[in-house]
Amino acid sequence: MSEPVLRPADQDDAEAIAGIWERGWHDGHDGHVPAELSAVRTPETFRSRTADRLTQTSVAEVAGRVAGFVVVHGDELEQVYVDGAHRGSGVAQALMAEGLRLVAEAGHEHAWLVAATGNARARRFYEREGWFDEGLVDYPAEGPDGPIVVTDHRYTKATRPLGDR
Repeated sequence: MSEPVLRPADQDDAEAIAGIWERGWHDGHDGHVPAELSAVRTPETFRSRTADRLTQTSVAEVAGRVAGFVVVHGDELEQVYVDGAHRGSGVAQALMAEGLRLVAEAGHEHAWLVAATGNARARRFYEREGWFDEGLVDYPAEGPDGPIVVTDHRYTKATRPLGDR
């Protein structure tokens, strides 16, 4: 596989992003979050959530196709997803590095993200990449009638090595 090309997302990427997000979200969250949250995560909600976040999204392209994406909101890597065909290829590491770069560029010394308690694959990946597990936190996920609270692990990482601050 070729190296991923990172760039800001544009409207032409929206359907690919929504599809990757939907498949990845259900793969990592179903059975690990309240059933009411899984039930409301429909294809349409991923399309609308993608549209709402497009200006905060960067994609990784491989061979001209979107292979994954990262959404950065302030100092949070709010979403990081890689298409199943590209897992283990370095796309996730490239997206995480891009997310950290964007958080640092915005003036933050640390970035954070959350992972569902039962999403062991994601949690192992974050820990291998040097993210620090700060423990459990109640995270308000978007629901149709207001937030649905999910107990997640909060991870943090410095945006720059100590010598570069």
